[in-house]
Amino acid sequence: MSDPMRPRASLRTAVVWEVLQDALDRRVKATGRESLDVLDTGGGSGNFAVPVARLGHRVTVVDPSPNALFALERRAAEAGVADRVKGVQGDAHGLFDVAERGGYDVVLCHGVLEYVDDPAEGVRNAVAALRPEGVLSLLAAGLGGAVLARALAGHFKEARQALDDPNGRWGTGDPVPRRFTAEQLTGLVEGAGLRVGAVHGVRVFADLVPGVLVDTEPGALEALLKLEEAAAEIPAFHSVATQLHVLGETGGATETGGAGETDGAV
Repeated sequence: MSDPMRPRASLRTAVVWEVLQDALDRRVKATGRESLDVLDTGGGSGNFAVPVARLGHRVTVVDPSPNALFALERRAAEAGVADRVKGVQGDAHGLFDVAERGGYDVVLCHGVLEYVDDPAEGVRNAVAALRPEGVLSLLAAGLGGAVLARALAGHFKEARQALDDPNGRWGTGDPVPRRFTAEQLTGLVEGAGLRVGAVHGVRVFADLVPGVLVDTEPGALEALLKLEEAAAEIPAFHSVATQLHVLGETGGATETGGAGETDGAV
């Protein structure tokens, strides 16, 4: 719980980081290699890439933004992992113009599917980048969290529109092009040929609790973090989470034995 490698924005990343770190540890044990090859699609300035590199892994970040890649380079240098982090400009659609097909032990696809024209293609490309024994970490915006947030803010028509809209958008001013249910995301992962190892709700409560309460109440941040982690695995809370995290595993990864323990390990 107090791992210093955890990204600083703990309320937003802690659940995903715990699951991801466990998956990396199991891949290390299964492969017998201390350093894995990790691809982070849409990895931006390195919120996950740099902590993963600090664990000793080699990370390639693909992102369309030159500014984000510049920030990544600076962050990696400050963390002392510049030799293990490589940033390349590209996107999920043309992934193999800049990344190796079938060349990675773990692929991160965080905050990408909301913005691509074809989410199924985005997942298929991410899976195609995996080695026969590999793991996909998929993080995307959740429909239920947006509906709940709009309703609690008193925007009932927008909440209803998000609920009815095929892309889960609450209006023309909505900055998120697309949201998903847990069933939609697991369907995409399974449709790309992976086994779903785990599903977690992310930011179930964090975006609903007044920030002043978390900042001023003694012990509130840690208590909220523990609540988030406890609720993340319970399917009932997936329907109201701001984000959804799905861990997908190749058949080869499952057959090695370690990956098959995902459900009980996270």
